[in-house]
Amino acid sequence: MSSIKRASEIIGSQRALAAAIGVTSGAVSQWAEGRVPFEHCIKIERLTGGIVTCEELRPDVDWAYLRGTRREDKVSPADTAEHIKEAA
Repeated sequence: MSSIKRASEIIGSQRALAAAIGVTSGAVSQWAEGRVPFEHCIKIERLTGGIVTCEELRPDVDWAYLRGTRREDKVSPADTAEHIKEAA
């Protein structure tokens, strides 16, 4: 079973998945046979509670890199300076 079909089952149907992410059910139907646009992968992962991951939906995208570049994952210079003071 394709990842998009699993996501549809988890959400309830292709129509429900489409409505939740703001696309047509025809688009979701096409994704079952092709590629999910990467901008919708995160929405689908969140909607499925992480059961269907971005990596499953689009294995060609370097999700590890993208996940590591989230603003909240970055250490600010102020945080770094604070850690240096604490270590000294």
